[in-house]
Amino acid sequence: MRHNRVINHLGRTSSHRKSMLSNMATSLIIHKRITTTTAKAKALRTFVEPLITKSKEDSTHSRRVVFSYLKDKTAVAELFREVSPKIAERPGGYTRILKIGNRIGDNADMCILELVDYNEAMLGGEAAKTKTTRRRRTTKKKDEAVAETKTPKAGKVKAEKSGKPVEKAEEAAGESVSE
Repeated sequence: MRHNRVINHLGRTSSHRKSMLSNMATSLIIHKRITTTTAKAKALRTFVEPLITKSKEDSTHSRRVVFSYLKDKTAVAELFREVSPKIAERPGGYTRILKIGNRIGDNADMCILELVDYNEAMLGGEAAKTKTTRRRRTTKKKDEAVAETKTPKAGKVKAEKSGKPVEKAEEAAGESVSE
């Protein structure tokens, strides 16, 4: 029975599994997104999230601890310089798993594992706020039209004060009343 056996061995020896997770974590940190099987992604998530948490404190000790797991200078530098400032206020949950279906060759369940703060499509913050689609008239034109329909007398008063002639429709309405 497998009671309390938490780790997924992924069909590999301990040394093979550790080096595979180290390489996958390096690729995830450098590229911000990788495509892999769901079982490997779930195992990698438990491997890489404590390292990202450790990178929030930029000290020599934390760099050495992270390097002992990743064994790649460029990945450690990328993690501490670019990734950790971006996730500094996030209290965990640094990765996202998006399932993409099954692999054609062996029908393995595939997914995309990505860092949460680096997906612009899912964030939608800056890109969605800058681009807006207008489907109606602007509020300025709408407010002017509402003001004219509700208070035509105010429009006459403004026209009289400015010295401009009153519109033809208002004149016609005024002539019909005076006759």
